[in-house]
Parts: sequence; structure tokens; C-alpha cells
Amino acid sequence: MRPASPVSVVIAAAAALTAVTGCTEKSNAKDGDHVVHVTATDDKCEVSKKEFPAGHVELAVENKGSKVTEVYVLFPDDRVVTERENIGPGTKQRVTAEVKAGEYQIACKPGMKGKGIRQAVKATGGKAVKRDPRLDEAVAAYRAYTQEQADGTLPKAETFARAVKDGDLDAAKKAYAPSRIGWERTEPVAESFGDIDPKVDVREDGLEAGQDPAKDWTGWHRLEKALWQDKKIGDREKELADRLITDLKDWQERVGKADITPTSMANGAKELLDEVATGKVTGEEERYSHTDLVDFKANVEGAQKSYELLKPVAQENDKALTTELDKQFATLNTLLDKYRPDTTSYDFTSYDKVGKADRKELSDAVNALAEPLSKLAAAVAK
Repeated sequence: MRPASPVSVVIAAAAALTAVTGCTEKSNAKDGDHVVHVTATDDKCEVSKKEFPAGHVELAVENKGSKVTEVYVLFPDDRVVTERENIGPGTKQRVTAEVKAGEYQIACKPGMKGKGIRQAVKATGGKAVKRDPRLDEAVAAYRAYTQEQADGTLPKAETFARAVKDGDLDAAKKAYAPSRIGWERTEPVAESFGDIDPKVDVREDGLEAGQDPAKDWTGWHRLEKALWQDKKIGDREKELADRLITDLKDWQERVGKADITPTSMANGAKELLDEVATGKVTGEEERYSHTDLVDFKANVEGAQKSYELLKPVAQENDKALTTELDKQFATLNTLLDKYRPDTTSYDFTSYDKVGKADRKELSDAVNALAEPLSKLAAAVAK
């Protein structure tokens, strides 16, 4: 889970959004029809055009601000079309997405917090993207995978919730990490809805301004803090256990309706590596339980699943890229295996026992995979 919760405000009207402070339009005659340049600063989100043809659209993002930022393309109801996180000051990123005709917003989030600085945009034309049939098969297989992960999560989460409600501290601790694996494998799909992730996976420092942790903080990490730091289970925690199951059932019911495309699969794989880089490698995600390596492995597995489904087409379009991805996935998985005695289990070393040098080795391996993975969407969109 990124430090800030996903965008959750509902859009009233595109005209009102055009007037959002800090959103300005910037023209560039050299832009291709399907390229939108996005210039992010600490207080602006400039786009090179407000209208572009539907289909495969490339965002050429440059962060000219002083803060790490992220950029979203959002549906009118705030579902996520695509996003790119962790764009450092002075750096550039390119993101390819499949965008249907309609109204959207491009949002920049300096500091990766809040609702973002937004610009209303429109994709024109009604023709569907012509896909290789193998990509449609990949989307169908990935949709089935996400549903399978959601369905498999509920029994494990219910075991965790029962232990909390029984006041059994040890049993709850044991059930905590396994209950999160399916979620972590498919987190970008859950985040695409906008309202589920803040309920179940937000950390205390990810709450929005004005929210009260005592009242508004819910989900796994709130319970994690009670189990490992507070070392007690009270009435509030028992209520939150029930709330977690309710929210996860909502996810389970909605995941089959998620808007999934080949490029969203590819970008989602990159997002999972960003999750690892910004939360797991740093030890911030599971700061009380130190079960970060469980999440780490699940994120990598989810990213690899998307990649493997898209690989037949990507390999034809960019063989050098898939050769590099195969190599880097293998390297990272081998490295992770050093931290579990049984490679068929999720019994990983507690992350507080992993030293600084070893954390850097893990970070370097993540970065080595994330860079080529950022090019996967463009490879399947050719």
C-alpha cells in the first residue's frame, strides 16, 4: 500500500474540473496524436492537449517539482485507468495505456498524497483497439486469476478475523500474513476501484488530512499495530475484524467487474514493483509485524503472472525486453529464496532480521527488474 490512499473524490462535472487551481493546458505542435506530455510540479499539472484519439495513449511524464510524484488517468467515477508512482524530481517516465472514448482526468499527486492536481481531458472516436487475439485471452486469464485470488483470500481472512474476535493474540499473529497474500498479488486491480484500498490496506501515515486514526483507520494494518505493538485485542479490534471481512467481501464481489486491458495488466505489474520499492524494501509496509518479505514475494508473483500472460505477444514485439525480464525475474526470485528455508512455503525471515547490506541487495534487484518492466505496456501495444 502506497503512503497515500487512492483518489476518492467523486467528479461533479468536467467543466468544474477544468477550473481546478493549478491545472493548466500546454500546447506542443510536435506531439504525436497519441502522445500526451504531462509536466508535474509541486503546484501544477500541465498537459500538452485536452483531447486525443481513443486507443493506445502514451503519457510522457516529466517531474519538474521538488517532490516525488505520481500521475493517474482516472475515469469520471475515480476508477483508475492507469497510474505511475514514484516519479522522482527531475526524472521522466513514459506510460502507455488503452483508453476508450470518453471523458477522463489526468491527476498529478506531488508528494504522493491527497486528491491531486487535476486536468479534465477527453478521448475522442469510437473505434475499439484492434488486439491480437492472444491478448484477449491474456485478459480473460488474468481476470480469472484476480477472482481466484479474491476468492482464496476470504477464508484466510476469516481465520484471521476469528482469532481476533476470540482474543487469541498468537493465533491472530499467525494468520495475519497468509491472509494478505492474494490481496498483495493483485493489489493494482483492487486499487483501481479507488474506495476499497483505503478501507483495508492503508497505513496510519496514509490517512488523508483531517482523518482521525482512532475513528477512521481501519483494515489490516490497524489490526497489525494492535497485535504487535499494543499487544492487546479490545472491543474496537473485534469490530474492525468484522469490518475487514465486510470490505474484503465487497472487493471479492467487484473484482470481476474491474476494467482490465493488456496495458493495465502490464502497468499493474510495474505498480507492484513500485509497491515493493516504496514499502516492502524499506520495511514501512509491515512496520509492526515485520512480515514484509511475505508481501514482497506476493507482489513479485502477481507481477510475474501478468508478465507471463502477456509474454507471447511481447516476445514477438520486443524479444530483447522479454529476455531481460526473464533474467531479472529469475534473479529476484532466487534472491528472495535466501530468506525462506522451504521454497514451497511463505515462512520468510522476519524483516527486522535483514541487515542494511542485504536490504540494499534486494532493492537493487527490484530496481533492475522495474526498469525493463516499465516498458512492457509499450511492447504489447505495438
